[in-house]
Amino acid sequence: MSSHGAPIPMTSRKSPPLKGVADVPGDKSISHRSLILGAMAVGETQIAGLLEGQDVLDTGRAMQAFGAEVTNHGQGNWSVHGVGVGGFAEPDQVIDCGNSGTGVRLIMGAMATSPISATFTGDASLNGRPMGRITDPLALFGAQSYGRKGGRLPLTVVGAADPVPVRYTVPMPSAQVKSAVLLAGLNAPGETVVIEREATRDHSERMLAGFGADISVEDSSEGRVITLQGQPELTPQNITVPRDPSSAAFPVCAGLIVEGSDVLVPGIGLNPTRAGLFTTLREMGADLTYENERIEGGEPVADLRAKFSDLKGIDVPPERAASMIDEFPILSVVASFAVGKTVMRGVKELRVKESDRIDAMARGLEACGVTIEEDEDTLIVHGMGADGVPGGGTCATHLDHRIAMSFMCLGMATQKPVNIDDGGPIATSFPIFERLMSDLGAQIVRTNS
Repeated sequence: MSSHGAPIPMTSRKSPPLKGVADVPGDKSISHRSLILGAMAVGETQIAGLLEGQDVLDTGRAMQAFGAEVTNHGQGNWSVHGVGVGGFAEPDQVIDCGNSGTGVRLIMGAMATSPISATFTGDASLNGRPMGRITDPLALFGAQSYGRKGGRLPLTVVGAADPVPVRYTVPMPSAQVKSAVLLAGLNAPGETVVIEREATRDHSERMLAGFGADISVEDSSEGRVITLQGQPELTPQNITVPRDPSSAAFPVCAGLIVEGSDVLVPGIGLNPTRAGLFTTLREMGADLTYENERIEGGEPVADLRAKFSDLKGIDVPPERAASMIDEFPILSVVASFAVGKTVMRGVKELRVKESDRIDAMARGLEACGVTIEEDEDTLIVHGMGADGVPGGGTCATHLDHRIAMSFMCLGMATQKPVNIDDGGPIATSFPIFERLMSDLGAQIVRTNS
């Protein structure tokens, strides 16, 4: 079943050339953080271009449950009247984060150093994901957690009454873990230090600085060292959310594999910790150009133009994985239409996303005639060239929005239609996906179960 309703089977058929402008929604990562930091500031934060997908809406409801005033003014314009660092009230009800690993992990961090308790739950997918990677470092601050076996949701966090600052080295490349620790550090006295051996998306650091936190970042022999001074008074902001590069990946990649296509995707955030996919596509020979490059709200932004391309398989450097971790599913689709094999290493983090994304993509691509190799940390796709992928398979999405959208893009260029068992989870991050792709010319239909 979908995360919020009955399954929605879909079919994608070979598309005519995709043409036009694809206005993708606001960045999910920045939308989550805007709501949370707005709730921790003193006064009213204005947000334009907020992603109104289910994941972000669930985070907005959670901030209301903790005492912030969250208002939807229409057309992506929202305001958050914050309660200040350490000002969260104890929620009356269980906090349901739906499908969002980002939402639940960041919210746990934000409340873990206040003397309150909160119980978190989610859909079947989220309740199966590991939370120990968050609750372990939060315990260092003095927070306690009580969940199901393996630290899974539903889970109750009892915030630290007398939090202490921590120095924590993140054991895996995870922006969620890093951000949860930094948010917890806001209400701990003294310096909280987070060290990451591999750089991950840095939206939290940028946004914390924008809200007035005393935060510094430096490279050292240990890795990337982030130092945060605790107990600041955060200043409300006016935030314009750039468009999401992870959502842009779908019309961009579809444009590269559907013959004759020319797609413009305006206003995409190109934070270097998020742009690994576009670098990789260019290395594969993609006709992908950046137009009107600029800075908006402290983030680099550009319009992306993608045209159908003859692609070649490459080895993706493992050190690039963190900058494109959410884009490997759609990259594996593009790789299916390249000539030669594409090797993706350093991707074990995909095993613990909304689904085991390596397994989900491997099984679905195999069902559509593509040869796959995999191990715990590697996915290899043997490309079949433009127009060489048979298609015809039915692919399981495992309640995972990115898996669902990736296979819908696959079907736009295969010889036979591609089916998915459930497109419902797409609404968590990209609620206008079907309409946007159809406006470009894609042939996506909902089918009877």
